[in-house]
Amino acid sequence: MKTEVFKLIRELNKDEELPLDLLLLADPSEKLVRKYISRGKCFIMYLHGTIIGTYVLIPTRPETVEIVNIAVNEEYHDRGYGKQLVLHAIETAKYEGYKTIEIGTGNSGIVQLALYQKCGFRMTSIDRDFFVRHYDEPIFENGIKVIDMVRLSQDL
Repeated sequence: MKTEVFKLIRELNKDEELPLDLLLLADPSEKLVRKYISRGKCFIMYLHGTIIGTYVLIPTRPETVEIVNIAVNEEYHDRGYGKQLVLHAIETAKYEGYKTIEIGTGNSGIVQLALYQKCGFRMTSIDRDFFVRHYDEPIFENGIKVIDMVRLSQDL
């Protein structure tokens, strides 16, 4: 089953339009999305010819890459597609020779924190006030104001 889903994930070609609607589900700042997308690689997940998910990998330090955005169309939540994207990102990072993969989420990202840990990530730090420093408008998730970035990593 995993192989079938993985076949539906590929890198976005440079001449293709960004799946901005999906990217903005995970990061509400178009300005920030466009800034980091230029430094990384965007991957898209298709289902029946429709893009339903995406993630972005950017190199951050020697031998380290970060998933800076990961999103699944809300109609397809709770079906395992997010997990497939995370696992694909891990395999891509390994294939490209990285030794560490990182990811971060807001302090209120309860579902995301559980998913990332199920995929082998471990919490490493908290970037206090990250969302206050980098976003003009307050963000709320699960009824909680998003203030801090919870950072996780995995040795590959």
